[in-house]
Amino acid sequence: MYQVPDQTGKHAVVTGANSGTGKEAVRRLAAAGAHVVMAVRTVAKGEQARNEILARHPEARLDVRRVDLADLASVREFTDGLVAGGTPLDLLVNNAGVMAPPSRIETPDGFELQMGSNFLGPFALTVRLLPLLLAARAPRVATMTSGTASYGRIDFADLQWTTRKYSANRSYAQSKLADLIMTRELARIAAARGWNLLSTAAHPGYTRTNLQTAGASLGTGKPSLGTLLLTRLDFLPSQGVEQGTEPLLHAATSPDAVAAGYYGPGGRFGLVGPTAVTRTTRRARDLEVNARLWAEAERLTGVTLPAHAV
Repeated sequence: MYQVPDQTGKHAVVTGANSGTGKEAVRRLAAAGAHVVMAVRTVAKGEQARNEILARHPEARLDVRRVDLADLASVREFTDGLVAGGTPLDLLVNNAGVMAPPSRIETPDGFELQMGSNFLGPFALTVRLLPLLLAARAPRVATMTSGTASYGRIDFADLQWTTRKYSANRSYAQSKLADLIMTRELARIAAARGWNLLSTAAHPGYTRTNLQTAGASLGTGKPSLGTLLLTRLDFLPSQGVEQGTEPLLHAATSPDAVAAGYYGPGGRFGLVGPTAVTRTTRRARDLEVNARLWAEAERLTGVTLPAHAV
């Protein structure tokens, strides 16, 4: 099992912290000494997760705060609260997401739910927290993507699936490719501006969490055949959450992680096993596309790099 390096004195934010890989990341970061803000959509579930972690690690320093990444007003309220506190942020873990709702759903801001929750919300969160991150000695941003990014495509003409026939799985793949692109573009921006900020990405392979079933229960449509196969048949190698969180923890804390590094399971089909470097699809290595998507995210969210950071 991956041993998280000593995090004493470090301040971290983990989204989607009440279950699955987010909860496990919080537990292990806190056990290593970090003070962790558990960013959750439902505070009651966050408090329950906090209590469960404290039962195992009574010394853990945990705060529960609400944020709904599908709602830019909620992201603004959450980040304004942290920025007002002024505590430098050593680590941001963009873990939360939604997977494959069978029908197209819009966020309060008019975005397709997966693009809004998985990419545009985390983008706004990350950029808004840059003042706190850049105030830390060696800040990191670790973003959870997915193996589906390898077949994702960014359709600038229809990012929100308003004209195409909605595909739950292709929409998910597009949003997770966007996360991988965000990781790489943030790393490029950090290098160009001389920031001591490490931007990394990870994917969990096929880790057994409620991600597959929770998304499929949203909306009014029926889950696709592919989603049903993934959730009802045990024909693919899979792993528990402790193993599945390790690529994310490696990306977030390992001294061996590098800028724009991408980490995932190194075993069968890239779905299970110990952490290894994952090949980045060429669609995430196109500098022109990456810069264009970043600019589009700024336009859609209204969130841009802070003046002092530029």
